[in-house]
Amino acid sequence: MDILSIVPPLVAVALAIITRRVLLSLFISIWVGGLIAANGNPLAAVAETFTWMKDVMIDPWNARFLVLIAFLGAGAALLFKVGGTQALIRTFEKRITSGKRSLLFAYILGILVFFNDYVNSVIVGNASKDLNARYRVSREKLAYVLDATAAPMATIGPVSDWIGFQVSVIAGSFAALSLVDAQPYSMFLQSIPWNFYAILSLLAVLTVILGKDFGPMAKAEKRSRETGQLIEEGAVPLSSVEEDIGEPFESARKPSVWYFILPLATLIVVGIFGLWYTGGGPDGLSLMEALENTDVSVALTWAAFAMTIVGLVIGLIQGMSLKECEETMLAGIRTMLPALIIMVLAWSIGAVVDTLGTAEYVVGLTEGWMTTGLLPLLIFIVAMFISFATGTSWGTMTILTPIAIPLAFTISGVEFIPVVIGAIFAGAIFGDHISPISDTTVMASIFAGSDHIAHVTTQIPYALVTAAVTGVLYILSSFIGSVVILLLIGIVVQTLVFRYLGNRSQYN
Repeated sequence: MDILSIVPPLVAVALAIITRRVLLSLFISIWVGGLIAANGNPLAAVAETFTWMKDVMIDPWNARFLVLIAFLGAGAALLFKVGGTQALIRTFEKRITSGKRSLLFAYILGILVFFNDYVNSVIVGNASKDLNARYRVSREKLAYVLDATAAPMATIGPVSDWIGFQVSVIAGSFAALSLVDAQPYSMFLQSIPWNFYAILSLLAVLTVILGKDFGPMAKAEKRSRETGQLIEEGAVPLSSVEEDIGEPFESARKPSVWYFILPLATLIVVGIFGLWYTGGGPDGLSLMEALENTDVSVALTWAAFAMTIVGLVIGLIQGMSLKECEETMLAGIRTMLPALIIMVLAWSIGAVVDTLGTAEYVVGLTEGWMTTGLLPLLIFIVAMFISFATGTSWGTMTILTPIAIPLAFTISGVEFIPVVIGAIFAGAIFGDHISPISDTTVMASIFAGSDHIAHVTTQIPYALVTAAVTGVLYILSSFIGSVVILLLIGIVVQTLVFRYLGNRSQYN
């Protein structure tokens, strides 16, 4: 483990921001990792690069996830083609009369769809994209609303596959420490108030919607308001349902809002059932117990497939031919092709950092000088960096939880564990938010219709403000024992900072 282990993820992020070519940047960074692993041999680096890519694609979870994304694209395409999105707009157009209201609609829907972040992006993006376009809300702003509500809501519940996963990694750490009296789910619930970033991120979105923008987002909003250009000139969205699929089917000119509700209700119901069923629900386990053991990729693939079937049936009922339905589904899959490629490359970056020991190196830099007062802040920073570099919050939680919980227990006992758990999850979500190779960030870009790098660069200043306030709160936790008081301080400070920066922006 040495400093070279952090080079590939840094190359990926830097090139993506500089060149705005995500796919090329990711591939080059993987090759750089191969070059390091092969001790400078360029040909061996190429071989290593494609070996990593092959390995991540045949991984069972990853393979099912690729199928899941394809079905989500097919289902979303059918939903658009049968006119469901247009029907939803007609239903709410009399109540939603401004850009702020259209964003509030997306925000509220994002909070309600709390059980999975991928599904959140699909539902909220499809439901609100055209409404926001009508009021000249930039695609970057909508992508921020999608991204900044999806993961925070999934990580704090009340019921989600994220929570099941988080409880399972906590349980594993407790088993290793022989903490038989500590209940993993109870400890998770105690950690929620200490997940300052997730809570403050949700409130930041509301503050931004009701207030003024600043930084690159303010510039994007001004461009959109004044020129009607929802994306910057020359920018390229990862995909566009409208361009790839065309106009809705002729008989869908006056569709029912049920064409929107039924496919997405199917997605939610089958998704929750699948999470319960694959986790052992039929064996008598409760929903939360099942979520600790569920197979997320299988459950959500069932849900996306069911959504696609319902959309197909609606299309056939409307008079679409089998050929038209098939072409629509294939077009939907094509819209997801950039996402599928980015996923493979991002997973390959994960394989690179795993091979080179990036996470262990970062953790090793801090282990020697951790103290009780600094531990939550340092865990937050380390989690942030690992998540940013790898693009996966779940992977970050998997890496850090078995290390951080024993540290917390050794330093200050069981009472200190919820604080550290909250810091792990907070850092993981923040790093995921600002990483251009994050799967959830990619999904937000796709379903908002935004240029991906534009989404990342406009979101970063907002995420940094929330992260900075979060860091201050972890420092203050050494002096202020009440998490309620800390949260109140954080809410007030964050609101004042957002308002100050918004008022100072030259674009408002």
